[in-house]
Amino acid sequence: MKELMVVAIGGNSIIKDNASQSVEHQAQAVKAVAESVLEMLASDYDIVLTHGNGPQVGLDLRRAEIAHEREGLPLTPLANCVADTQGGIGYLIQQALNNRLAARGEQKAVTVVTQVEVDKNDPGFTHPTKPIGAFFSEAQRDALQLEHPAWQFVEDSGRGYRRVVASP
Repeated sequence: MKELMVVAIGGNSIIKDNASQSVEHQAQAVKAVAESVLEMLASDYDIVLTHGNGPQVGLDLRRAEIAHEREGLPLTPLANCVADTQGGIGYLIQQALNNRLAARGEQKAVTVVTQVEVDKNDPGFTHPTKPIGAFFSEAQRDALQLEHPAWQFVEDSGRGYRRVVASP
């Protein structure tokens, strides 16, 4: 029986900065990860990949909010943005792996979207701490704060301000 290896990919490693937000940039970042995973497979491990999606969720949520504000389109709940980005990132990873595996005549990778049950009374809901989305300058943050008083922001690693959401 093969040894199991769990590999965690951070969402911030897929979108490193505001210049790398496009799907094309994300696909390139994922291809680099796929190369490492293929090396692990060659070393006779079974692999489970898991990934974060903080920057992606924030972008998806902001896109939905802008579409709602400007065009009156229905607002997409945060939970749906999480699922959408899980599926999208999973698709990119699966494509990168399957393209290489198929060339070698090997098994295909599969993607599974997961859910986590949380306690509705978790204190994390009253004190959001999970940074999501793009980085904003102080001036951009201040403008967004005026426009959306309920939003909360944190300074993130010297790179600017990011919106925070509950993530219990």
